[in-house]
Formats: sequence, structure tokens, C-alpha cells
Amino acid sequence: MVFLPQEVIAKKRDGEQLSKAEIGAFIAGLTNGEVKPEQAAAFAMAVFFQNMNLDERIALTQAMRDSGDVLDWSDFDAPILDKHSTGGVGDNVSLMLAPIWAAVGAYVPMISGRGLGHTGGTLDKFDAIPGYTTSPDNALFRKVVRKAGCAIIGQTANLAPADKIMYGIRDVTATVENVSLITSSILSKKLAAGLDALVLDVKVGTGAFMRTAEDADELAKSLVHVANGAGVKTSALITDMNEPLASAAGNAVEVRNAVEFLTGVHQDQRLLDVTIELAALGLGLVGIENDMEAARQKCHEALDSGAAAERFGKMVSLLGGPTDFIEKHDKHLPTAPIVRDVFAERTDTVASIDAKGVGMAVVVLGGGRKTPTDKLNYAVGFDKIAPIGTSLDAQTPIARIHAADEDSASEAAMRLRKAYHLNEEPEKHGLFHGLITA
Repeated sequence: MVFLPQEVIAKKRDGEQLSKAEIGAFIAGLTNGEVKPEQAAAFAMAVFFQNMNLDERIALTQAMRDSGDVLDWSDFDAPILDKHSTGGVGDNVSLMLAPIWAAVGAYVPMISGRGLGHTGGTLDKFDAIPGYTTSPDNALFRKVVRKAGCAIIGQTANLAPADKIMYGIRDVTATVENVSLITSSILSKKLAAGLDALVLDVKVGTGAFMRTAEDADELAKSLVHVANGAGVKTSALITDMNEPLASAAGNAVEVRNAVEFLTGVHQDQRLLDVTIELAALGLGLVGIENDMEAARQKCHEALDSGAAAERFGKMVSLLGGPTDFIEKHDKHLPTAPIVRDVFAERTDTVASIDAKGVGMAVVVLGGGRKTPTDKLNYAVGFDKIAPIGTSLDAQTPIARIHAADEDSASEAAMRLRKAYHLNEEPEKHGLFHGLITA
């Protein structure tokens, strides 16, 4: 039977369930040009209003995964594990998580993205490291994963190309915010990496795309059920993003924070707790350690022994970065010409934080993008960020700013103060809001 894109669009527009074959044909047509952009836009809008059930979401995810290369790690002698975060502020968990997993016996081919809106991107952080290549060819990618146990890189040209086309269309047709489309977009890229298991960190709060517990729960369940339905063991942890996770937000400043974390110089408690919990969850999914407490202990040992730091340094070196990066990261990371403290306008306690406001202050500094083509200043951002509950005074700042010039420093400092709400009674937010399993 001749495939007609408009029939698929009309069927979904009218609220009917699409078959796996219909979805597969539509995505194949999108990839080869048979389905035109206006038809893809109509399809996205139909899904936006009518949504998809679980079977349709699985079929859409698999079709988008299979639109390009699917990596094969069958010649590797340990499980293939990865993690995805839905995005937040000061969220540099991947930089520690990948080498921890590598140090305890998993392979981690982590394909990451760039910053989106107010959230920082993992690839942007690695671009702050001189020489580090985030776009290696497949041979180098596999070599680094085998030798270091982990490699954090960007999406290759032929990995889920249908998603790249569809996302561009959704971005300009106001159809981004739909759980079915978000699910297929996230998972098509991750599943194309050829994983045995996937751990998801779904953020909720003022610095997350999912600002309510209900929205985060809906997305986490969709991601977990679709990924497992597509054949990859997956669990999701819903974690708090009502304040920056690390005490740093920016690119080089978050890399510096990660190196200090890995070497034991400084570990933010909330960041440590989230990293260890996600790491332990992953070990259970691939059977390295099924008891959660024992898994947590393994991960702590990987940190405390220096094994995780060694894996990180090896990965950086093999991907073209400095061979002495762990030991001399301050020498290699870019620094801003203006570095100074930002103080609150009065003495009081940090009651709550608009984490998105902190992220947007980083964008104003030049550490995030206003448009997709913007070039970043990797040196700028904030460190020593005060968490909720901190008593601010003339000696205790909100944060330390790293800026390129006085104008951006002034604007970002104003935004940072506005993002901090002071009161004698701080708000209390639990760090973990739920665990979703298959």
C-alpha cells in the first residue's frame, strides 16, 4: 500500500491510535525527505493536542532511534551504562558519574548535549577544557571508552537524525512541551548509543523544565516505561532543583568544581548525595551490585581511592585535553578578568532561590546562549553559591561572580540578588522526590 503522510496526520488529528508500521513509515519518510517539513509540523501539532499512548511512544522512539546508526558494543566485556538529566542549574553530575561507573567496572559511552535556555550543557563544560574534542570519530570514541572506561561526547551526525529534524520543527512550531514528543526525543538518542541500561535524573523545581511534582512524575514514568518497552533497563530518580545543585554555575567553574569533587578537595553535600544515588542505581540495573547500600559504598570507594579521578583524567587526555589536567586544572581552565563577591542588600537567611534566575544570570554573563548560534565565554559564571538556609551578612556573600566586563557583572549581580529571597524561615525541600522503576 502506498504511504500517504496526510493519512497518518489525519488519523492522529482525530485522536486515533497509530500503528507501529504507520509511525515507522512516517519517521522513515521524514528522514529521507518524503515527508515534508509542513507535514512534520502538522504531525507534531496533532500529537501535541491528542498525545500518544505507551505503544505509540515506544514505536515513535524506536523509529527515531533506527533512523540512523545504532552503536554496537557487543565486543566489550562489561555492561554499557549511561545517564540522562532533564537539565538544571549547577548540574555537573555527569562529570563525576561517568568516571565513578568506569572505576567500578562499567563502560560509559555518554552522548551529551549543549545548554538549553537557562540550563547548562555538559558539552559546553567540556569545551572549557583546552584541546578536548567533543566530536571524535567513531574509532576514537570506542578507543577512549575501552581505555578510560568512559567518554563524554556530543551527538554524531548520523545518530537519530530524525530527532534532529523533528526537534528543529518543534522548536519553531510551539510543540516542544509535550511528554510524548519529549520522551521520544530524549530516548531516541540515548537508545541509539546501544546501552544495556540507562539511569534518568528528572529534575523538579524552580530551576527545572518540570516545575511541579505532577509534571516531573508524568515525564519520569513515560521515560522509564518507554525505555524499558524499547528493550533498555531504565529507572528514574526525581530530584530537587529548587536551588543550584553544585555551588558553581557556569562552564569552567563547574569543571573546576567537578575536579575538586573527584579529588576530595571540596564536595557539595547535595551534589554528592545525588551523584552517589544515581551511580548506585545504575550498578543495580546492570547487576554489578544489586544491594543499594553496598552499591553506594562501592561508589564512595571509587571516589575516595582516586580511581574515579584517574578515569576522568585519562578520558580528558585521550580526547585531546591536557595530560596533567587533574593535577593542574587551574593552569588550563580559562579565567575571567573580573572576580568578586556579590553581597545581599541586607543581613538575613536565604529562604528560597529562583534557580532559573541564577541560570539566566549566567546567560547574561555570556556563559549560556541567547540564540543557538551564540559563542560562549567559558570562563564566566558563579562559584561559592550560597544554598538555602545560609545566613548572609557583610562577610558571607550570595556567590562569587566571574565576569568578562563591568556591564555584564553589574547586570548578572542584580539578577542574582533578585533570584535570592531572604527570610528568617527557609523553605525546606527534600532532595529526592521519587524513584520510578519498570
